[in-house]
Amino acid sequence: MTLWKRATGAIKDKNSLILANFSRRTSFRNPDLEGAIIKATSHDEYHIEKRNAQIVFSWIRASPISLRPLVWALSNRMEKTRSWVVAIKGLMLMHGIFHCKVPAVQKMGRLPFDLSSFSDGHSRSSKAWGFNAFIREYFAFLDRRAVVWFEHDNRSKTEECPLMVQQLSKLQKWQSLLDMLLQIRPRAENMKVLLILEAMDCVIIEIFDVYSRICSEIAKVLLKIHSVGKLEAVMALKILQKATTQGEELSLFFEFCKEYGVLNANEFPTVTHIPEEDVQELERIINGDSAKTYKNDDFKEKNQMAIVVSEENSALCEQRETRGALKTIITDKWVVFDENIKINGFSFPNEKNTAAPEEAAGTSNLPLIPIDDVPVYNHHYEIPDLISF
Repeated sequence: MTLWKRATGAIKDKNSLILANFSRRTSFRNPDLEGAIIKATSHDEYHIEKRNAQIVFSWIRASPISLRPLVWALSNRMEKTRSWVVAIKGLMLMHGIFHCKVPAVQKMGRLPFDLSSFSDGHSRSSKAWGFNAFIREYFAFLDRRAVVWFEHDNRSKTEECPLMVQQLSKLQKWQSLLDMLLQIRPRAENMKVLLILEAMDCVIIEIFDVYSRICSEIAKVLLKIHSVGKLEAVMALKILQKATTQGEELSLFFEFCKEYGVLNANEFPTVTHIPEEDVQELERIINGDSAKTYKNDDFKEKNQMAIVVSEENSALCEQRETRGALKTIITDKWVVFDENIKINGFSFPNEKNTAAPEEAAGTSNLPLIPIDDVPVYNHHYEIPDLISF
């Protein structure tokens, strides 16, 4: 039965490629780009076409006019499919497209297709329910992520809210994204397959990104907390309480992922906890009896760039990656990450790659999703090719 399904899937992909090759090039259709998308989202659950995914990313980076045919081809394929394999590959491809950081993509606001009620049509529900749930959760996160980034990049310059309230509102949205990420996990016994493990690696590194943003913004808020009003203090206190809860959930999530065999979860450091004195200061502000102030230097030393803490022999330590551009500097409470990253011999500065589509043809060793400014920890193993930003 499995062999029959693989043969049927291969025939479907071949037919789709033939139709794409014979289609007319218009403002909505690009046969070359369409062919790369079909190959990158093939029905083969045992193989992931990284080379064609890179070609798609190169097209969208090289020319913004590629967005329209890309959206048409990908959404058309996703809306038609009843295969969990094609659906997951399509979501991972869309995930990578978002991280190409093309302004036109950020302005989309929502995903161009809807998998909120996806159901696999080629397996019995008793076998497919876990894959269906995984796809719906992954889609819900990416759809919400698109909205949050759209709102972040298109904030009105005439907003009447104070800057601190804007920062706190942004934090709340990122915390909601982290909640959605922590819901994405395999829940059925038959899901320990290559494609699900690769998708979970995508989720793990997205967590690195979102959680580091949350912690960095919390650190900035805490630097100003002694001068905020009661409204901001109430919002900030809820955010700190939420951050504490999420830190505990994050640890449990990574423990689950390590046991499940997700590669990127192997060396996740201890999650930083919010200092109790900061919570108490907010409570004093809310109660109207705050008389405590901080010396600026001491406060910065305690609360700069909160991300994660690594422990070694029960003591905080300093780590430096000397061979690449990555540096991890652990102070007495926080971790600071340099933004230039080198992985597997490739350097990924925090700037846009404008390589032409033809250049991607010889870059099959590159990660499937572009690396940008996500903190990457000092792994002794190879970072999975499917996602790193």
